Amino acid sequence: MTKRVVWTALLAVPMLADVRLPAIISDHMLLQRGVPVKIWGWAEPGENVTVQFAGQTATATTEPSGKWGAWLKPLTVGAPAEMTIAGRNTLKIQDVLVGEVWLGSGQSNMQWSVKASNNADEEARNANYPQIRLFRVPLKTAEIPQNDIEAKWEVCNGDSVPQFSAVLYFFGRDLHKKLNVPMGLIQTAYGGTPAQAWTSKEALAADPALLPILGEWAKALDNFPAALEKYHAALAKWEADGRKGNRPGRPLGPGHAHQPSGLYNAMVYPLLPYAIKGAIWYQGESNASKIQAPLYKRLFETMIQDWRDRWGQGDFPFLWVQLANFAKAGSPEDWVIVQEGQTQTLELKRTGQAVINDIGDPVDIHPRNKQDVGARLALAARHIAYGEQLVYSGPRFRTVSSEGGAKLRVWFDSVGGGLEARGGGQLKGFEVAGADGIWQSADARVDGPTVVVSSSTVNNPKQVRYAWASNPDCNLINAEGLPAGVFRGSLR
Repeated sequence: MTKRVVWTALLAVPMLADVRLPAIISDHMLLQRGVPVKIWGWAEPGENVTVQFAGQTATATTEPSGKWGAWLKPLTVGAPAEMTIAGRNTLKIQDVLVGEVWLGSGQSNMQWSVKASNNADEEARNANYPQIRLFRVPLKTAEIPQNDIEAKWEVCNGDSVPQFSAVLYFFGRDLHKKLNVPMGLIQTAYGGTPAQAWTSKEALAADPALLPILGEWAKALDNFPAALEKYHAALAKWEADGRKGNRPGRPLGPGHAHQPSGLYNAMVYPLLPYAIKGAIWYQGESNASKIQAPLYKRLFETMIQDWRDRWGQGDFPFLWVQLANFAKAGSPEDWVIVQEGQTQTLELKRTGQAVINDIGDPVDIHPRNKQDVGARLALAARHIAYGEQLVYSGPRFRTVSSEGGAKLRVWFDSVGGGLEARGGGQLKGFEVAGADGIWQSADARVDGPTVVVSSSTVNNPKQVRYAWASNPDCNLINAEGLPAGVFRGSLR
C-alpha cells in the first residue's frame, strides 16, 4: 500500500522532463534570414539545451519557470537542412529553410481562403512552391496569454493552399517570385473580429483615449446574463423551426472573439518571439461603428506599436489593406471614418497601405479578387521592406491650397508617371464645401501633379474631400494604375 501511494505521488510530479518545443518550431519551418533567431521551448529547470543548425551551436540553461531560449546568429538562405535540439532527450527538426517570414492577420478578408477566391481550382493546380511554407493558427480566444498553439508548418502545394489565407498566399507568392528566396507565411486571422481583440491588455489599458471601447465591453459583460437567456430561447426556436435561416449569434460575453486582448492572448502571444520580416493586416469592418470608428486610428496605432514592442525587432514593416468599397455598409459614414483612420496611421514609420476601392464588391463584404489585393501589398513590401525604388501606392493627399478664391488645388504624393482618370473621361468623386460645411459635387481636372476642383454652387470653397462614401463613384489613379484613397482637407 505504501509503495502504491508513493508511486501515485510520483506520477503527479513531472519527473526528468523531456525537452519540448512550441508548434511553430517544427518540421518544414522557415526561419527569418539576416537577424538573430531565437529557438525556445521547455525542459527541466536547470537543464542545459543545445541547438545545432547551419554550422552553428547555441546553448541555453532552462529557467526555474521551465522555459529555455537559445539564440542563433543571423542566417543566410541555403538548402533545406536539419536542426538538432538536445537536452535530456534529442529532437531533430527536418526540412528547415531560411528566407523571409511574413505574418498575416486581421478578420475575415484575411482569413478568406484561396478555395473561396477567384480561379480557385487553377490557383491550387499551380501552387507547387516547395520553398513557400505555410503555418495556419487555429481560431481561439483566451483570457490570459497562451504559451502554445496546435498547428504545423506545411509545404505549399495543391493540397495545402486551398484552405490558406488567399491574401497572404498571393502576397507571399509575388514576393517569392520577385526576390527568389524561400518564403514563410504565418496566418493568424479570425473573421468578424475588432482590432482591440488583437491588442494586449497592457497596451489597451495604457491609453485613456481607448476607454470608450473598453467601456462598451464592460457594458456587454453586464448585459451578458440576460442576453444569453435570450440567445438560448432564440436558438431553441430556431431548432424547433427546422433550423431555417441563419443560426442565432452568440451574444458578446466571456469567451467571445470580440473580447479585448482575447485573440492576442491565443493567436499572437504564442508566436512570440519567432523572428519575422513584417506583417500584413486586413481588418476594420468590425470597428466601423459610431463609438469605435472615430477611435480606429488611435486603436490601430496602439496595436501596431504593441506588436512591435512585443516582438522586440524594432519598427518592422507593417502593411495593411484599406477597407474596400461596400454599398451595404451598415453605417456608410463610419465605414469612411475607419478608412480615413487607416490612411492616417501611415504616419507611423515603415507602414504601407493597399487601396482597393476599385476592386471591391459593392454587395459582398468579401470580394473574391484577392490576387490583386496580395499583389498591391507585395508592391508596398518591395519598397518599404526591401528598398526597391518603385511606385507602390496610388496618389496620396498632401495638402490643399486656394486657386484664385473660386477654386482649390489639391496636391498629391505618389503621383508616379502622372495623374489620370481610370478609363479616361472626367474625374469623379470630388466634393467641395464653403464655410457653411455643406458639401457639393465638384468639377475636377488634372493639372500636372495636382487636381483643380470647383463647384458652381460654392463660390468660395474652403474644404475638399474625395471618395467620401462606403461605395464611392471615384476614379483618380496614377499612371501605374493604382487608385487614390479617401481623404478630406481644409485650407489652413
